[in-house]
Amino acid sequence: MPGLTIGDTVPNMELESTQGPIRIHDFVGDGYAIIFSHPADFTPVCTTEMAAMAGYAKEFERRGVKLLGISCDDVQSHKEWIKDIEAYKPGSNLTYPIMADPDREAIKQLNMVDPDEKDSSGVNLPSRALHIIGPDKKVKLSFLYPACTGRNMDEVLRAVDSLLTVAKHKVATPANWKPGECVVVEPSVSDEEAKKMFPQGFETADLPSKKGYLRFTKV
Repeated sequence: MPGLTIGDTVPNMELESTQGPIRIHDFVGDGYAIIFSHPADFTPVCTTEMAAMAGYAKEFERRGVKLLGISCDDVQSHKEWIKDIEAYKPGSNLTYPIMADPDREAIKQLNMVDPDEKDSSGVNLPSRALHIIGPDKKVKLSFLYPACTGRNMDEVLRAVDSLLTVAKHKVATPANWKPGECVVVEPSVSDEEAKKMFPQGFETADLPSKKGYLRFTKV
């Protein structure tokens, strides 16, 4: 992904939203936030995604993670669209703000421009991009989907759980990891250090190389 990516500081823009003006750094605050873009209001896949994210809002809130949508239409359009979103999935009230970006400048700074999808006037639309932002206002993880493919909110939640676990402990999470499963001790941690850090112990995978680099533990 050219432009804004993992490790970069998210631009501190102020945009109008369905819940009033929002300055991104102030919104993130001392916690984590997810900024996710949508090609346009009143479009089919976007409507299902917005409803799905609304359904997961309490799970993210429980983890101290704020949600912040962005679409290239104006605030009034967003507010009308929310009625469709909530009607599509009754019971999933959309409690998070949706920022407006009618001039499409914000999506450029956030690296959320689809290179192929354009509106009737030939202007590029937003991609299905999603950035997870940390307390330091840096991008910790990014997803980028084409307009035709809706996101998997279970995977977004799993990624958040991984980031929060890694931030708290000196570990990494293996493939297909889920909360409660074993994590991996980072290679920079010696066995002696690992014994002190993880009194519950750790197991080293027996591999042909005998290098002892794949160590699993519980946190």
